[in-house]
Amino acid sequence: MGYKVLVICGSPHRSGCTDRALEEVCRVLNEEGVETEWIRVGKDDAHGCLACRSCRKTGRCVFDDGVNRAAALFEQADGLLIGSPVHYGSPAGALLGFLDRLFYSTGFSKQMKVGAAVVSCRRGGNTASFDVLNKYFTISGMAVASSTYWNQVHGFTAEDVEKDLEGLQTMRNLGRNMAFLIKAIAARKEKEGLPPVEKDAFTSFPDGK
Repeated sequence: MGYKVLVICGSPHRSGCTDRALEEVCRVLNEEGVETEWIRVGKDDAHGCLACRSCRKTGRCVFDDGVNRAAALFEQADGLLIGSPVHYGSPAGALLGFLDRLFYSTGFSKQMKVGAAVVSCRRGGNTASFDVLNKYFTISGMAVASSTYWNQVHGFTAEDVEKDLEGLQTMRNLGRNMAFLIKAIAARKEKEGLPPVEKDAFTSFPDGK
């Protein structure tokens, strides 16, 4: 059985810090028999979600761009690996707009797909950005892969990241854990299926009470 992870890189810079971190994870995933496919969104025109709900009728985002291409790959993937630089203490804005539309416009089940986020910064903002990205997974019933520290590297250049030995070690451990989770979930799903999901309750308090 082949395993696949979709990698979404939100950095506008090729071969930068975020790329270096993701490459370390992907190298281990590939060694563990997990195929990886990359999508780069850092330099694309950034459209935020318009809440037009067109996707509820068509199954596609109204902006026919990389989001719809990513959606098809995401549906077939066993896992999603997201990488972002830190901009003003948060993930890159273009990436957040992309992810908002990707998760909102896709009606397929993401339950028990394995998600992992990787962040990079020069000094501060990594843990706050890491928290933001993980919320896409946890609202979607995905399994979140962890490591031996928060999934982050530090540096101003890719050469700086090479000196962050603990950060790169964290990336390798993340790759191993992500591969293990993907395989374990696939084996359990084949034998017993996925857990049931309740969807009847929807808190909105329309009566004002």
